[in-house]
Amino acid sequence: MTVQAALEGHVEKVARSLLGMRLRTEFDGRVTEILLTEVEAYGGSDDAASHAYRGPTDRNSSMFGSPGTLYVYRSYGVHWCANVVAGPEGTGRAVLLRGGAALEGESVMQQRRGRTDSLTDGPGKLAQALGINMSHNGTNVIDGPVRLLPRLGDAPSIVSTPRIGIAKAKGRAWRFVLVR
Repeated sequence: MTVQAALEGHVEKVARSLLGMRLRTEFDGRVTEILLTEVEAYGGSDDAASHAYRGPTDRNSSMFGSPGTLYVYRSYGVHWCANVVAGPEGTGRAVLLRGGAALEGESVMQQRRGRTDSLTDGPGKLAQALGINMSHNGTNVIDGPVRLLPRLGDAPSIVSTPRIGIAKAKGRAWRFVLVR
């Protein structure tokens, strides 16, 4: 499946499709790449936990872009978090990139995180390790500085659970984890 094809359709389907794909950055000649192992789907105007629930704002306008647009925001004023827009343009649906496994550039990730463990096991940690920040908001993961690459093997086994760290719409099992 191509990356573009994986980004089309319902946000829940897109979230599942992203697992096992690779996310790659190259900034100032420093390459980092992870295998996506954990994501969460957010359904736009029909999902009270979504940043897009009440419609477009200056902060969330990237969520209403075309599939593959990167929506970057600051969580709790501390951590950058990255989402990939899913489904039709204008719907505000996106997939939060929650976790991954280092494939390339682990020493760069360690330097950015200031540690050698727990490099990409959370959305803020993932963004920091890969060097993702607000300057990447609105770029596209197909041809932008943060690239989504196809998976290297077969479709992975996936487990779904309720989303983490939200106060609304807790009942949706829209957190997806790669089973290894």
